[in-house]
Amino acid sequence: MRVFGFLAVAMLAPMVAQASENGDRLTSHLYAGTLAAGQAAFAASKDAGDPDSCFGWGLLSLAGAVEGLAQDFYRYGATTPGTELAARILGGGSMGAPAPANPAPEQLSYAGLRTVLSDFRSEVAAAQAGFLCGGEAGSDYVMEVDVLQARLDVNGDGQAEEGETLGAFLAPLLGELAGAEMTPDDKALSKGVVAAPDSIVGFDAADAVWFAGYSQILMVHLDLVLAHDFEDFFDAYLHRVFPQAGLPMQDYASGGTLMLDPDSDAGIADIIAGIHTLNFPVIDKPLLASIPAQLKQVTALSRQNWALILAETDDNAELIPNPGQTARFDGMAVTDDTVAAWRETLDVLDQIIDGKLLIPHWRFSQGFDLKAFFDTSERTDLVMLLTGQGALPFLRDGPIADAQSFAAGNAVFGEEFFLFALWFN
Repeated sequence: MRVFGFLAVAMLAPMVAQASENGDRLTSHLYAGTLAAGQAAFAASKDAGDPDSCFGWGLLSLAGAVEGLAQDFYRYGATTPGTELAARILGGGSMGAPAPANPAPEQLSYAGLRTVLSDFRSEVAAAQAGFLCGGEAGSDYVMEVDVLQARLDVNGDGQAEEGETLGAFLAPLLGELAGAEMTPDDKALSKGVVAAPDSIVGFDAADAVWFAGYSQILMVHLDLVLAHDFEDFFDAYLHRVFPQAGLPMQDYASGGTLMLDPDSDAGIADIIAGIHTLNFPVIDKPLLASIPAQLKQVTALSRQNWALILAETDDNAELIPNPGQTARFDGMAVTDDTVAAWRETLDVLDQIIDGKLLIPHWRFSQGFDLKAFFDTSERTDLVMLLTGQGALPFLRDGPIADAQSFAAGNAVFGEEFFLFALWFN
């Protein structure tokens, strides 16, 4: 929750930005939830390579991809008990009993879930192409957006309603981050009635590359899943996510009593079954082998992002400031040392991705070769990798990453290393 909150707050700080015709076009469609129509409106100028049109098209495309995924999850009755924010994004509900937001979900097969993930991956890739075009060096556009007014048709009824704004979804989280109870205004926000103050963000070419980087991270995760056969895990556990979608264990979410009570004992049993099935055969070796190159693209996009950030001469409360711009968060100012430490961290990550620097394993004196794993693995058995036997084929002698490898980052970022990494992409 803290990670999501940090990124949300980073995007919600106020800034002064110039209005533009393309900016107005973007916000009119984003606020109305007419994402496909907005993409069509940008299509011609995007195809002509106009950077701010590319960014507008990319942002609407990414929003459309997320909307489509949410609609698919709603269609199959996804629920996330114990995670209020995610439950709201999936169409309603809150912490408590695992009841789907959709009262009449469709049946879901393993092949159907793979199709959902594959379609989402394709849509994210298309959005990334727009962001890459929008990140062209020398572009000086600023697209001013009130991010909390963005609307998504989560339940797929054809209407992006007031309660389906980003502000409505994020209101509980923002209230938690503020450390206060929901005020009447906050409650109105949660219903999509009003927008929170100070939620204007101006997106520029550097932010386009930032979005491209996060799109790449999404695709890496999706490809990692799709390269494997996870049907046993689907059968054993995912009725907990799709409780009325016809999965094999749907009718046994509550059973007899073994230790505590029927519901708790069945839940514990399903967790054990889920852990037991974290053993995924590789079914697409070329896709798995492509992961290192995709990870290298993430680090390359981060370097490109910083090149654009450092070239900026304005001070418009940037999403990520350069050392000459104003920091948004106490204790998280960006200095020359910060930039140097992050760039050094990217260099270390590249060495790990290339297999030149090995990953330590708690059980062995040798290191784990990550590239060899992606290049040659026949299966990913998470339990056996962690306990040791599954790691044996990928162990070798060589330099092993340790705290000293990340000394510059640790010295500059300290305990906030992970938050800075998520912020910087």
